Amino acid sequence: MEGAVKLGLLSVIFFASQINCQEAILHISSGDSYREYCIVHNHSWTPLSETLDDAVQYPLVNWTSTLLCNASGILPDLVKGKALVVTRGECDFSQKALVAQSLGAKTLLIASNEDLTTPSANDSEYAKVNISLALMRYRDFLEARQAFGEGMQVKLYAPPYSKIDPSIAVILLIAVVTVTLGGYWSGAYERDRLNSGVADTEGGDNKADSGQLSLYSPLKVVIFVAMMCGMLVLMYYFYYVLVYIIIAIFCLASASALFSCIDAVLEKIGCGTLSFSVRNWNFSVRSILLAAVCISITVVWAVYRNEDRWIWILQDLLGIAFCLNFMKTISLSNFKICVILLSLLLVYDVFFVFITPFFTKNGVSIMVQVALGPDASGEKTQGNMVVVPAEPQPPSEKLPVVMRVPRFSAWAQNLCGMQFSILGYGDIIVPGLLVAYCSRFDVWIKSSKKIYFVSCCIAYLLGMLLTFAVMLLSGMGQPALLYLVPFTVITSAVVAGCRGEMKMFWAGTTYEVLDSSREPLLPEGRTDRSVEATGC
Repeated sequence: MEGAVKLGLLSVIFFASQINCQEAILHISSGDSYREYCIVHNHSWTPLSETLDDAVQYPLVNWTSTLLCNASGILPDLVKGKALVVTRGECDFSQKALVAQSLGAKTLLIASNEDLTTPSANDSEYAKVNISLALMRYRDFLEARQAFGEGMQVKLYAPPYSKIDPSIAVILLIAVVTVTLGGYWSGAYERDRLNSGVADTEGGDNKADSGQLSLYSPLKVVIFVAMMCGMLVLMYYFYYVLVYIIIAIFCLASASALFSCIDAVLEKIGCGTLSFSVRNWNFSVRSILLAAVCISITVVWAVYRNEDRWIWILQDLLGIAFCLNFMKTISLSNFKICVILLSLLLVYDVFFVFITPFFTKNGVSIMVQVALGPDASGEKTQGNMVVVPAEPQPPSEKLPVVMRVPRFSAWAQNLCGMQFSILGYGDIIVPGLLVAYCSRFDVWIKSSKKIYFVSCCIAYLLGMLLTFAVMLLSGMGQPALLYLVPFTVITSAVVAGCRGEMKMFWAGTTYEVLDSSREPLLPEGRTDRSVEATGC
């Protein structure tokens, strides 16, 4: 019974979130073959069926040789009870619709060489039009006529668009899994480092020698955030130059990160390696093959990076590897550094999302414009109106700094121009650095339950859920760090306070000195059991 109530509640929320959009689908068929194209209509003026099965099929009559501003030269018997396609121009949409209606047509398609805009008319003419009216691209009509000839059958339908799209769940899964794996990897790396240090009578390798970088100075954190602010402003003003530099850096960094991630997995499962020497140089067959695969994936992404239909899969794969490797490589030495860094980046995120629109000429935030690109092509919205380009737009370079997943339920919108749900890498990496610190702290105190790591991961999940909830309710994008930072920082502090370990958690460890002479984090003889005995 309880399960049925929950299912019913979820169904109500899902259907309540569905909205009718101005984009629709033109289904053209001839025999068993069919194609679908983007059209734009006015739902409040000439609503369409919501499903293909409910839509009425009409034969299509080609009158693109006329503008249909009057009925001269057209015999009513030729168009009565059919769909009529004419060319855009000279007179209003409503005048064309009234002429087509007087001729007995059931549907009017207006083929346009200009951008497709939501059809509109004077208030007095709305009630006069009783037939379906939509705009289509003229090039789409030419393509359909070449494919099917003159014997085309058409259906028009407009699937409702759901705000709660499955892509949100995919984005959430990517973010949570990446943060969890990155934190776990950082903790496992720290455990191996400490174990090797114990086994080595000379004291083991420090973090610099192992390729891991540690932030332990508040001044360095402030300088790091200031550099991020400066870089974002430079990207805003010199986007067309710097975007290619960022793409090149991303290719190198993501290929290296993907190699590190896959190599770690192969090492974990015990995949053997074959080595050989050439002139005193040692080579690993596994490393060579893996490097070739990683470089190939990166090159494919770089070549096809503007192909929206499928390249998002490779970008997300490379992005996940980049975030994982970043969380493993960059470590925050104590909770104080975590609080300073996350707090500054929270202010940074909120300022560049909410405050900068008051200073920019177009009223768009610097963060959004840099993330999407100043010339983001495709469909644009202006209130309840939409504008869809009539011709293919030149590819617009975008920064590879976001996870992208297409909106699966936006069928009509994707025909007009691919729509994506996005999440910035920073919304994964920044809280992920705190999660990684919690994972390493569990290693230092020998916590078998990984209480800090698990608590911080749950806090991140709840913060992401709140972010998406606010986004859906407000109808606008949110700076995720506004919710993720308080959730993760406060949760970690509460756990440390309840366990009586705040002093150690706050101080952590400084890596100015990292050798065998360093004092242990915990007093000798303290065990995990004694830690857990002081817990809440």
